[in-house]
Amino acid sequence: MAGQIDRKSLTWRVTPDLLGILDKAGVFTDTNPAWYQTLGRLPEDIESRRFFDFIHPDDIPKTEQAFVDIQQGMPILQFENRYRHKDGSYRWLSWNAVPEEDLFFCSARDITAAKNNELMLKTKEDEARLREQFIAVLGHDLRTPMAAVRSAIWTVLQQDQSDKSRRLLTSAETSLDRMAELISDVMDFARAQLGGDIGIEPRGAVTLKPVLAQVVQEMRLSHPQAIIVEDLQFSDPVRCDPDRIGQLLSNLLSNAVFHGEQAQAIGVQAFDAAEGLVISVTNAGPRIPEAVQAHMFEPFSRCEVRKSQNGLGLGLFIAKQIALGHAGSLTATSDDVETEFRLILPRDAGHGA
Repeated sequence: MAGQIDRKSLTWRVTPDLLGILDKAGVFTDTNPAWYQTLGRLPEDIESRRFFDFIHPDDIPKTEQAFVDIQQGMPILQFENRYRHKDGSYRWLSWNAVPEEDLFFCSARDITAAKNNELMLKTKEDEARLREQFIAVLGHDLRTPMAAVRSAIWTVLQQDQSDKSRRLLTSAETSLDRMAELISDVMDFARAQLGGDIGIEPRGAVTLKPVLAQVVQEMRLSHPQAIIVEDLQFSDPVRCDPDRIGQLLSNLLSNAVFHGEQAQAIGVQAFDAAEGLVISVTNAGPRIPEAVQAHMFEPFSRCEVRKSQNGLGLGLFIAKQIALGHAGSLTATSDDVETEFRLILPRDAGHGA
């Protein structure tokens, strides 16, 4: 007879799916034990109550329409809504329901975990989209007007200017260079934090010595007060991304210039060792406290003992990422005499052909 069920049947008792029978008013007349396992509700909590009493408020409109449809003889397949647990939380359920005379036979499966995974995936997709938009803004929308300003400054500098005007224009040009460096740092940070890869492309047979020498010379020109002594005694070629290794050395030298003792020389050494190519930057100065050393390679950290507002505190973080991208290591040691940053670059650094 329609509407009669065997509450003692094995299927009714052990299935993990929620089974129930609704009358034409939407009142549960029978439910199986799975309701307790999924929603913490015993039969007396459910039966003789309308199913609308348990539905999430945001899901009521679409559920009302589904109930109208089934009353008109249409089956309901894979319909999703949220039911309130005994503890007040909500669980996502996927329903199948068919009409039979004046009753509706329903089964539901708990899909909360799948919904949560779907939400996490959407969040990751949103993060990836945000990352792409953020990098696009930095890489194009900011650099384009900067290029226009740089072009205008160059054009004006080609004309006769007073000494004061030329100094101001040259200073503005230097500020643009610094802005470009900051944008590059933030782009690398965004890639590392949101994408996991700042873009390192090692290649074989790189003549690295001229790259390092050029970085040292550029640092001398931009910081004429700094005394930099280099000793580049290693064998070329090297497998690496030369632009990134140059950036790493530039970041370490900038750190040494701003945080070392100005009257003392900064040392740059590069030599072959058993573990690979070693590039070392040393500067004189007080010991860096242990608490500072523990976080100096983290983003937005600065390793200075004295206060400095230079940069965003991303230089050492990016240097570390470059080292890791070459399957190498970057470490720091500090005592009462000097501080040393040391890169160990394996001879087969990186990946790819």
